[in-house]
Amino acid sequence: MTELAAQALREKAAARLFSGRVEFLLSAPQLKFLPDPTVPEVAFCGRSNVGKSSLLNALTGRKAIARASVTPGRTQELNFFEVGDPTRFRLVDMPGYGFAKAPQKVVEKWKQLVRDYLRGRQVLGRVLVLVDSRHGLKDVDREMMKMLDEAAVSYRVVLTKADKISASDLARVAAQVGEEARRHPAAFPQLHITSAEKGMGIAELRVAVLEDASA
Repeated sequence: MTELAAQALREKAAARLFSGRVEFLLSAPQLKFLPDPTVPEVAFCGRSNVGKSSLLNALTGRKAIARASVTPGRTQELNFFEVGDPTRFRLVDMPGYGFAKAPQKVVEKWKQLVRDYLRGRQVLGRVLVLVDSRHGLKDVDREMMKMLDEAAVSYRVVLTKADKISASDLARVAAQVGEEARRHPAAFPQLHITSAEKGMGIAELRVAVLEDASA
């Protein structure tokens, strides 16, 4: 079997899984509210308004499994979604970082929740760091990547909203982000380029998430 054919089979299997049971489980404002660590977890993080909810909706083929909002900073808790019947793994929507319309004390509380989750969650298989293609890496993204490096948590960098810029600008941003990511010890070498609106890169990312959850 050729690699192309094998990849097509992987994409078909991943699509079949995500088209099945995907259900919201709970929101955890503090570590004590986390679900029991019984299955692998793959977490999604990114700057506020990076398109995290839209990407989760696209991956699962739902319109509102994760609420998309034009108001940055809406996600204030760790939101858990179960995939599969019985549950194969969980997707975790982490609080957006960077800009948030909230008091500083609340923002610091979110940051502490994220740090504690990353450092202490044994079933966490991988984190996906979402980066807006239009802007590339910002200092808050680099801070998050450094936090993941220090916590020894493996992560993938995913460019979002790739349809919003020209092909030449996308290639330039992808090259810059990829080169910088390769300097981080916990970063996965493959860069994912996606558009939730156009479906670009979604099939490949489903396969990656499934592999991360199965590792």
